[in-house]
Amino acid sequence: MRTTDLSELAAFDAVARHRSFRRASEERGVTPSAISHAVSNLEAKIGIRLLNRTTRSVSLTDAGAMLLAQLSPAFGEIGSALDALNQFRDTPFGKVRINAPNSIAPFVLGPAMGPLIKANPSLELEIVATDRLVDIVDEGFDAGIRLGESLRDGMTAVRIKPRLRLTVVGSPAYFEAHAVPKVPADLKDHVCVRNIYPSGTAYAWEFSRAGKTIEFEPTGPLSLDDHELMVEAARAGLALAYVWEERARPYIATGELIECLASWCAPEDWLYLYYPTRKYISAGLRAVIEVLRV
Repeated sequence: MRTTDLSELAAFDAVARHRSFRRASEERGVTPSAISHAVSNLEAKIGIRLLNRTTRSVSLTDAGAMLLAQLSPAFGEIGSALDALNQFRDTPFGKVRINAPNSIAPFVLGPAMGPLIKANPSLELEIVATDRLVDIVDEGFDAGIRLGESLRDGMTAVRIKPRLRLTVVGSPAYFEAHAVPKVPADLKDHVCVRNIYPSGTAYAWEFSRAGKTIEFEPTGPLSLDDHELMVEAARAGLALAYVWEERARPYIATGELIECLASWCAPEDWLYLYYPTRKYISAGLRAVIEVLRV
């Protein structure tokens, strides 16, 4: 058998994890055709098909699954060995891929990016912000950021700052025609934006005070999954919006938005940066953790 190139094994590993040549190419920083060529070369050299390919999907053969099971820990060990070289450098190097919800990424990662890059000039930080619930292992991320309630088993979680809060806002023009709600029950008489996930599933507005929790489910004509759009709808006087306080704060400060039910809006669960428990922690990821942790 001809000598197998390590880069071909790495290409197969990426495709096998992502079940996608395109996503593997993005992770490896090469074209999809280069990834396909590398995997085809590997299969030709070993004389065994590793992947089943169709125009719409990629799946592992039994042989491919066996190879992946052996490769994953091996590449982890290689990564650990390379990362150990950081002790001979002044600062961490390499890429750290972070996934975070789009609605909160500016408030969590925005203040951290400058200090991270300034203190670690050899660090490459790649942030993908989406409110879609992402499997960070399948999609090749080093870590993700989520509220504690949505973390999966098998993950190590580190509490990070800041602790965020959702609040209800409306415009002065809206409140010229509607009374300011005093308690959550008053919302039934108001036009309210329906908060939805990217999947289209709606979620309730949640309030709590003195140990009492109340959920309100808007039935208004406007359903949005983007907090910036929610703020704009509120500024336009279309409806009340239930948004991250930090996103609405500049407009509250100028009087363009009025906050209501503040005493019923408690801080959310803590945010966590999480990563696979069995994954080695690179010096770059450790640097990210130190900047973000509480």
